[in-house]
Formats: sequence, structure tokens, C-alpha cells
Amino acid sequence: MLKLNLPECDLKVRSLKQSKQIFDVIRKKYVELTPEEWVRQNLIHFLINDQKYPANYFSVEKMLRVNKSPRRTDVVIYDNNLNPWMIIECKAPTIDLDESVLFQATKYNSVLGAKYLLISNGMQSFIFEYENETINQQSEFPDYKL
Repeated sequence: MLKLNLPECDLKVRSLKQSKQIFDVIRKKYVELTPEEWVRQNLIHFLINDQKYPANYFSVEKMLRVNKSPRRTDVVIYDNNLNPWMIIECKAPTIDLDESVLFQATKYNSVLGAKYLLISNGMQSFIFEYENETINQQSEFPDYKL
């Protein structure tokens, strides 16, 4: 897999028949290793190990309905009251982080109401904060406060 612009971490990868799988520390199981999953797992490890976000407040592939259509968020991090705190949208490293990616995350946030959005392709990551009904790009990751 491609080297990402994230700190290296110890990820468990295995070969199974014709495919590779990676261990998801949140779902506690092996999942198919796709370029997007590679980004997601590296990002999760970074947020837990380097940013000190609590792993037990993470949810992966949370189901929700947007305009009556079923969707799945890549990652949602909750606050200590179990309210969505951050929505994370991951893309493969070859996908540009353009307005359509941010729009996808904001659509999910119209249902969940998180304070922060994070979009990442592993090469670049952008954080946005909702404040007084506006969205502002942030220069660094927010501290997780319980």
C-alpha cells in the first residue's frame, strides 16, 4: 500500500485467498484492505495514538438516512455524552479532496450535527468546525476534551 502523510503505525494485515485484509481496531475484525480502508485505519491509529482521542468513542460505518436514502459514515467520534463530535470522511489517496467530498461530509452532518468534520485521503487532511451555523477550516486537530 501507498505510504501516507500520517505517522507510521503497526497495522495487522493478512492475506486470505486472493485478497488482503486489515484488522480494524474499532470493529475488532479483519476487513477487506482497499485504498480507502488503508487511509481509514491509518487515520484511526493516528487519532487514537497521537491525538489521544479515546477509541471507545469511535464508530465505523455508522448507518444513517440522508434524504430518505441509506448512507454510511466512514467514522464518527462521539463526545462523553454520546453526541456526534466529529465526522470523518476518508477517500483513497488518489482521490482529490474537492468540494464534493466536503459536501458529502456536510450532508451526513445535517443528520448528525457534529461540531467537527475531517476529510482525508491520507496525503492531505482538512478539519472544519461548525460555529454559529458557519463552517470554518481549522489549521490543526482539535483537542478531545471529556
